[in-house]
Amino acid sequence: EYAGDGWITDLPKIEKIAKLADDTQAQKEFMEIKYKNKVRLAKYIKEHNGIDVDPNSIFDVQVKRLHEYKRQFMNILHIMYLYDRLKKNPDMPFYPRTFIFGAKASAGYERAKAIIKLINSVGDVVNNDPTIKGKIKVVFIEDYRVSNAELIFAAADVSEQISTASKEASGTGNMKFMLNGAPTLGTMDGANVEIVEEVGQENAFIFGMSADQIINYENHGGYDPDFIYNTDAEIRQVLMQLINGTFSSDTELFRDIYDSLLNTKNCSRADQYFILGDFRSYAEAQKRVEAAYKDEKKWAKMALLNTACSGKFSSDRTIQEYVDDIWHLDKVTVTKSEAAEK
Repeated sequence: EYAGDGWITDLPKIEKIAKLADDTQAQKEFMEIKYKNKVRLAKYIKEHNGIDVDPNSIFDVQVKRLHEYKRQFMNILHIMYLYDRLKKNPDMPFYPRTFIFGAKASAGYERAKAIIKLINSVGDVVNNDPTIKGKIKVVFIEDYRVSNAELIFAAADVSEQISTASKEASGTGNMKFMLNGAPTLGTMDGANVEIVEEVGQENAFIFGMSADQIINYENHGGYDPDFIYNTDAEIRQVLMQLINGTFSSDTELFRDIYDSLLNTKNCSRADQYFILGDFRSYAEAQKRVEAAYKDEKKWAKMALLNTACSGKFSSDRTIQEYVDDIWHLDKVTVTKSEAAEK
Protein backbone atom coordinates (compact mmCIF):
# COMPACT_ATOMS: atom_id res chain seq x y z
CA GLU A 1 0.00 0.00 0.00
CA TYR A 2 2.74 2.46 0.93
CA ALA A 3 5.62 1.21 -1.23
CA GLY A 4 3.72 0.50 -4.45
CA ASP A 5 3.89 -2.68 -6.51
CA GLY A 6 7.45 -2.17 -7.74
CA TRP A 7 9.03 -3.86 -4.73
CA ILE A 8 7.74 -7.24 -5.86
CA THR A 9 10.32 -7.38 -8.65
CA ASP A 10 12.72 -4.78 -7.21
CA LEU A 11 12.88 -5.55 -3.50
CA PRO A 12 15.00 -2.53 -2.42
CA LYS A 13 11.96 -0.37 -3.22
CA ILE A 14 10.39 -1.72 -0.04
CA GLU A 15 12.60 0.74 1.85
CA LYS A 16 9.92 3.36 1.08
CA ILE A 17 8.04 2.20 4.17
CA ALA A 18 10.97 3.11 6.42
CA LYS A 19 9.70 6.67 6.59
CA LEU A 20 6.62 5.29 8.37
CA ALA A 21 8.62 3.71 11.20
CA ASP A 22 7.52 6.37 13.70
CA ASP A 23 4.01 6.79 12.28
CA THR A 24 1.56 5.57 14.91
CA GLN A 25 -1.14 4.62 12.41
CA ALA A 26 1.28 2.70 10.18
CA GLN A 27 2.67 0.88 13.22
CA LYS A 28 -0.86 -0.07 14.24
CA GLU A 29 -1.69 -1.38 10.77
CA PHE A 30 1.57 -3.34 10.58
CA MET A 31 1.03 -5.05 13.93
CA GLU A 32 -2.60 -5.81 13.13
CA ILE A 33 -1.40 -7.70 10.04
CA LYS A 34 1.11 -9.56 12.22
CA TYR A 35 -1.62 -10.43 14.75
CA LYS A 36 -3.91 -11.85 12.04
CA ASN A 37 -1.04 -14.02 10.84
CA LYS A 38 -0.44 -15.20 14.42
CA VAL A 39 -4.12 -16.14 14.74
CA ARG A 40 -3.83 -18.10 11.48
CA LEU A 41 -0.76 -20.00 12.73
CA ALA A 42 -2.41 -20.61 16.11
CA LYS A 43 -5.31 -22.24 14.29
CA TYR A 44 -2.89 -24.46 12.33
CA ILE A 45 -1.12 -25.47 15.55
CA LYS A 46 -4.43 -26.34 17.21
CA GLU A 47 -5.50 -28.45 14.24
CA HIS A 48 -2.19 -30.25 13.74
CA ASN A 49 -0.67 -30.36 17.22
CA GLY A 50 -3.69 -30.11 19.49
CA ILE A 51 -2.05 -27.27 21.44
CA ASP A 52 -3.79 -24.01 22.33
CA VAL A 53 -1.43 -21.05 21.90
CA ASP A 54 -2.16 -17.41 22.64
CA PRO A 55 -1.71 -15.07 19.64
CA ASN A 56 -1.03 -12.29 22.14
CA SER A 57 2.07 -14.10 23.40
CA ILE A 58 5.50 -13.60 21.88
CA PHE A 59 5.91 -16.05 19.00
CA ASP A 60 9.58 -17.01 19.30
CA VAL A 61 10.48 -19.15 16.28
CA GLN A 62 13.39 -21.37 15.27
CA VAL A 63 12.75 -23.29 12.07
CA LYS A 64 15.63 -24.79 10.12
CA ARG A 65 17.55 -28.01 9.59
CA LEU A 66 18.28 -29.71 12.93
CA HIS A 67 22.01 -29.63 13.50
CA GLU A 68 24.06 -29.19 16.65
CA TYR A 69 25.82 -26.07 15.36
CA LYS A 70 22.44 -24.38 14.83
CA ARG A 71 21.90 -24.90 18.59
CA GLN A 72 18.24 -25.81 18.89
CA PHE A 73 19.63 -27.57 21.96
CA MET A 74 20.51 -24.24 23.59
CA ASN A 75 17.05 -22.91 22.82
CA ILE A 76 15.27 -25.81 24.55
CA LEU A 77 17.68 -25.71 27.51
CA HIS A 78 16.76 -22.05 27.94
CA ILE A 79 13.06 -22.95 27.87
CA MET A 80 13.75 -25.50 30.62
CA TYR A 81 15.52 -22.74 32.54
CA LEU A 82 12.53 -20.38 32.19
CA TYR A 83 10.19 -23.16 33.24
CA ASP A 84 12.27 -23.76 36.39
CA ARG A 85 12.12 -20.08 37.25
CA LEU A 86 8.35 -19.96 36.82
CA LYS A 87 7.89 -23.10 38.91
CA LYS A 88 9.82 -21.49 41.75
CA ASN A 89 8.03 -18.15 41.43
CA PRO A 90 4.74 -18.45 39.48
CA ASP A 91 3.91 -14.77 40.05
CA MET A 92 7.19 -13.37 38.74
CA PRO A 93 6.87 -10.76 35.97
CA PHE A 94 6.84 -12.80 32.77
CA TYR A 95 5.45 -11.99 29.34
CA PRO A 96 3.81 -15.12 27.87
CA ARG A 97 5.93 -16.89 25.26
CA THR A 98 5.15 -19.43 22.58
CA PHE A 99 8.31 -21.20 21.43
CA ILE A 100 7.88 -22.70 17.98
CA PHE A 101 10.28 -25.18 16.41
CA GLY A 102 10.29 -26.77 12.99
CA ALA A 103 13.11 -28.99 11.74
CA LYS A 104 14.14 -32.18 10.04
CA ALA A 105 17.14 -34.31 10.96
CA SER A 106 19.23 -36.51 8.72
CA ALA A 107 18.15 -40.14 8.89
CA GLY A 108 21.24 -41.36 10.72
CA TYR A 109 21.81 -38.31 12.92
CA GLU A 110 20.92 -39.83 16.30
CA ARG A 111 21.85 -36.84 18.43
CA ALA A 112 19.73 -34.50 16.31
CA LYS A 113 16.81 -36.87 16.71
CA ALA A 114 17.38 -36.92 20.47
CA ILE A 115 17.14 -33.12 20.50
CA ILE A 116 13.84 -33.30 18.60
CA LYS A 117 12.61 -35.83 21.16
CA LEU A 118 13.72 -33.52 23.99
CA ILE A 119 11.83 -30.56 22.50
CA ASN A 120 8.66 -32.65 22.32
CA SER A 121 9.15 -34.13 25.80
CA VAL A 122 9.64 -30.69 27.33
CA GLY A 123 6.55 -29.51 25.49
CA ASP A 124 4.51 -32.40 26.87
CA VAL A 125 5.38 -31.37 30.43
CA VAL A 126 5.31 -27.58 30.10
CA ASN A 127 2.14 -27.35 28.01
CA ASN A 128 0.20 -29.45 30.53
CA ASP A 129 1.40 -27.85 33.77
CA PRO A 130 -1.45 -25.70 35.14
CA THR A 131 0.80 -24.09 37.76
CA ILE A 132 2.51 -21.88 35.16
CA LYS A 133 -0.85 -20.66 33.84
CA GLY A 134 -0.02 -21.11 30.17
CA LYS A 135 2.81 -18.57 30.26
CA ILE A 136 5.09 -20.89 28.24
CA LYS A 137 4.00 -23.08 25.35
CA VAL A 138 6.34 -25.27 23.31
CA VAL A 139 5.36 -26.42 19.82
CA PHE A 140 7.26 -28.65 17.42
CA ILE A 141 5.62 -28.38 14.01
CA GLU A 142 5.88 -31.70 12.23
CA ASP A 143 6.97 -32.11 8.63
CA TYR A 144 8.39 -28.61 8.30
CA ARG A 145 8.08 -27.61 4.63
CA VAL A 146 7.29 -24.69 2.35
CA SER A 147 3.51 -24.84 2.80
CA ASN A 148 3.62 -24.47 6.58
CA ALA A 149 6.68 -22.19 6.43
CA GLU A 150 4.44 -19.68 4.67
CA LEU A 151 2.32 -19.56 7.82
CA ILE A 152 5.25 -19.63 10.24
CA PHE A 153 7.42 -16.83 8.80
CA ALA A 154 4.48 -14.45 8.52
CA ALA A 155 3.49 -15.02 12.16
CA ALA A 156 6.92 -14.87 13.83
CA ASP A 157 7.70 -12.12 16.33
CA VAL A 158 11.27 -13.26 16.99
CA SER A 159 13.70 -14.89 14.56
CA GLU A 160 16.04 -17.33 16.34
CA GLN A 161 19.36 -17.41 14.46
CA ILE A 162 21.62 -18.72 17.20
CA SER A 163 24.28 -20.81 15.46
CA THR A 164 27.74 -20.97 16.98
CA ALA A 165 29.67 -18.03 15.52
CA SER A 166 31.89 -19.06 12.57
CA LYS A 167 29.80 -22.19 11.79
CA GLU A 168 26.96 -20.85 9.61
CA ALA A 169 27.94 -20.34 5.96
CA SER A 170 25.07 -17.93 5.36
CA GLY A 171 21.52 -18.87 6.21
CA THR A 172 18.46 -17.68 4.31
CA GLY A 173 15.65 -18.31 6.78
CA ASN A 174 16.85 -15.25 8.69
CA MET A 175 16.19 -13.16 5.58
CA LYS A 176 12.63 -14.50 5.27
CA PHE A 177 11.95 -13.66 8.91
CA MET A 178 13.37 -10.16 8.41
CA LEU A 179 11.17 -9.54 5.36
CA ASN A 180 8.17 -10.54 7.50
CA GLY A 181 9.01 -8.08 10.27
CA ALA A 182 10.63 -10.39 12.85
CA PRO A 183 13.72 -8.96 14.56
CA THR A 184 16.72 -11.28 14.74
CA LEU A 185 17.83 -12.85 18.01
CA GLY A 186 21.19 -14.19 17.03
CA THR A 187 24.94 -14.41 16.98
CA MET A 188 27.17 -12.45 14.65
CA ASP A 189 27.35 -15.34 12.22
CA GLY A 190 26.46 -15.96 8.60
CA ALA A 191 23.99 -13.55 7.05
CA ASN A 192 23.12 -12.18 10.50
CA VAL A 193 26.14 -9.92 10.04
CA GLU A 194 24.65 -8.40 6.88
CA ILE A 195 21.19 -8.16 8.44
CA VAL A 196 22.58 -6.12 11.32
CA GLU A 197 24.47 -3.93 8.84
CA GLU A 198 21.19 -3.18 7.05
CA VAL A 199 18.80 -2.69 9.96
CA GLY A 200 21.16 -1.56 12.72
CA GLN A 201 22.15 -3.39 15.89
CA GLU A 202 19.49 -1.47 17.82
CA ASN A 203 16.86 -3.35 15.81
CA ALA A 204 18.22 -6.81 16.56
CA PHE A 205 19.22 -8.79 19.65
CA ILE A 206 22.83 -9.88 19.29
CA PHE A 207 24.60 -12.08 21.82
CA GLY A 208 27.38 -14.57 22.28
CA MET A 209 31.02 -15.03 21.55
CA SER A 210 32.47 -13.72 18.31
CA ALA A 211 33.76 -15.93 15.53
CA ASP A 212 37.33 -14.93 16.48
CA GLN A 213 36.78 -15.99 20.09
CA ILE A 214 35.33 -19.33 19.03
CA ILE A 215 38.15 -20.01 16.58
CA ASN A 216 40.73 -19.06 19.20
CA TYR A 217 39.27 -21.61 21.62
CA GLU A 218 39.23 -24.25 18.90
CA ASN A 219 42.84 -23.59 17.93
CA HIS A 220 44.37 -23.02 21.35
CA GLY A 221 42.02 -24.64 23.88
CA GLY A 222 41.02 -23.11 27.20
CA TYR A 223 37.26 -23.60 27.02
CA ASP A 224 35.97 -25.50 30.05
CA PRO A 225 32.23 -26.30 30.12
CA ASP A 226 32.72 -28.28 33.33
CA PHE A 227 33.68 -25.06 35.13
CA ILE A 228 30.39 -23.46 34.03
CA TYR A 229 28.48 -26.56 35.11
CA ASN A 230 30.14 -26.58 38.54
CA THR A 231 29.84 -22.85 39.25
CA ASP A 232 26.38 -21.99 37.86
CA ALA A 233 23.71 -23.73 39.92
CA GLU A 234 20.84 -22.86 37.55
CA ILE A 235 22.62 -24.27 34.52
CA ARG A 236 23.55 -27.35 36.51
CA GLN A 237 19.93 -27.88 37.53
CA VAL A 238 18.78 -27.63 33.90
CA LEU A 239 21.35 -30.18 32.75
CA MET A 240 20.50 -32.55 35.59
CA GLN A 241 16.89 -32.54 34.41
CA LEU A 242 18.07 -34.28 31.25
CA ILE A 243 18.90 -37.39 33.27
CA ASN A 244 16.83 -37.26 36.46
CA GLY A 245 13.41 -38.12 35.04
CA THR A 246 11.95 -34.59 34.91
CA PHE A 247 11.03 -34.83 31.24
CA SER A 248 11.16 -38.59 30.68
CA SER A 249 10.76 -41.60 32.93
CA ASP A 250 13.62 -43.13 30.94
CA THR A 251 16.58 -41.46 32.62
CA GLU A 252 18.95 -42.69 29.91
CA LEU A 253 16.94 -41.28 27.01
CA PHE A 254 18.83 -37.98 26.95
CA ARG A 255 22.10 -39.27 28.40
CA ASP A 256 24.00 -38.80 25.14
CA ILE A 257 23.09 -35.13 24.72
CA TYR A 258 23.86 -34.55 28.40
CA ASP A 259 27.27 -36.18 27.94
CA SER A 260 27.91 -34.11 24.81
CA LEU A 261 28.18 -30.97 26.93
CA LEU A 262 30.56 -32.22 29.61
CA ASN A 263 33.90 -33.97 29.95
CA THR A 264 32.62 -37.46 30.52
CA LYS A 265 34.04 -40.82 29.48
CA ASN A 266 31.48 -40.85 26.64
CA CYS A 267 32.50 -37.49 25.20
CA SER A 268 35.65 -37.00 23.15
CA ARG A 269 35.16 -33.23 22.88
CA ALA A 270 32.89 -31.53 25.38
CA ASP A 271 30.41 -28.88 24.21
CA GLN A 272 32.05 -28.35 20.85
CA TYR A 273 29.38 -25.83 19.88
CA PHE A 274 29.85 -23.69 23.03
CA ILE A 275 26.28 -23.95 24.26
CA LEU A 276 27.15 -23.45 27.91
CA GLY A 277 29.64 -20.73 27.04
CA ASP A 278 26.94 -18.66 25.33
CA PHE A 279 24.02 -19.66 27.55
CA ARG A 280 24.05 -16.68 29.92
CA SER A 281 24.52 -14.19 27.09
CA TYR A 282 21.60 -15.82 25.30
CA ALA A 283 19.42 -15.64 28.41
CA GLU A 284 20.23 -11.93 28.79
CA ALA A 285 19.34 -11.32 25.13
CA GLN A 286 16.01 -13.05 25.74
CA LYS A 287 15.38 -10.63 28.61
CA ARG A 288 16.02 -7.75 26.20
CA VAL A 289 13.50 -9.27 23.80
CA GLU A 290 10.84 -9.34 26.51
CA ALA A 291 11.55 -5.76 27.59
CA ALA A 292 11.41 -4.50 24.00
CA TYR A 293 8.18 -6.38 23.23
CA LYS A 294 6.44 -4.82 26.23
CA ASP A 295 7.05 -1.40 24.64
CA GLU A 296 4.48 -1.68 21.86
CA LYS A 297 5.59 1.41 19.96
CA LYS A 298 9.27 0.47 20.11
CA TRP A 299 8.56 -3.08 18.96
CA ALA A 300 6.34 -1.97 16.09
CA LYS A 301 9.09 0.35 14.89
CA MET A 302 11.68 -2.45 15.08
CA ALA A 303 9.43 -4.85 13.20
CA LEU A 304 8.54 -2.36 10.49
CA LEU A 305 12.19 -1.35 9.99
CA ASN A 306 13.21 -4.98 9.60
CA THR A 307 10.82 -5.30 6.67
CA ALA A 308 11.84 -1.93 5.23
CA CYS A 309 15.55 -2.78 5.36
CA SER A 310 15.31 -6.25 3.83
CA GLY A 311 15.74 -5.11 0.22
CA LYS A 312 19.29 -6.40 -0.10
CA PHE A 313 18.22 -9.97 0.54
CA SER A 314 16.86 -10.86 -2.88
CA SER A 315 18.11 -13.50 -5.28
CA ASP A 316 17.63 -10.89 -8.04
CA ARG A 317 20.36 -8.78 -6.44
CA THR A 318 22.60 -11.83 -6.04
CA ILE A 319 22.25 -12.86 -9.69
CA GLN A 320 22.86 -9.29 -10.84
CA GLU A 321 26.14 -9.27 -8.91
CA TYR A 322 27.12 -12.54 -10.62
CA VAL A 323 26.31 -10.95 -13.98
CA ASP A 324 28.35 -7.82 -13.23
CA ASP A 325 31.30 -9.24 -11.30
CA ILE A 326 31.75 -12.83 -12.48
CA TRP A 327 30.02 -13.51 -15.78
CA HIS A 328 30.47 -9.98 -17.23
CA LEU A 329 27.37 -10.32 -19.39
CA ASP A 330 25.67 -7.57 -21.33
CA LYS A 331 22.05 -6.88 -20.58
CA VAL A 332 19.62 -7.95 -23.30
CA THR A 333 16.18 -6.41 -23.52
CA VAL A 334 13.53 -8.71 -24.98
CA THR A 335 10.40 -7.11 -26.40
CA LYS A 336 6.97 -8.64 -25.93
CA SER A 337 6.78 -9.58 -29.62
CA GLU A 338 10.16 -11.34 -29.48
CA ALA A 339 9.12 -13.22 -26.38
CA ALA A 340 5.87 -14.30 -28.05
CA GLU A 341 7.73 -15.60 -31.08
CA LYS A 342 10.02 -17.69 -28.89
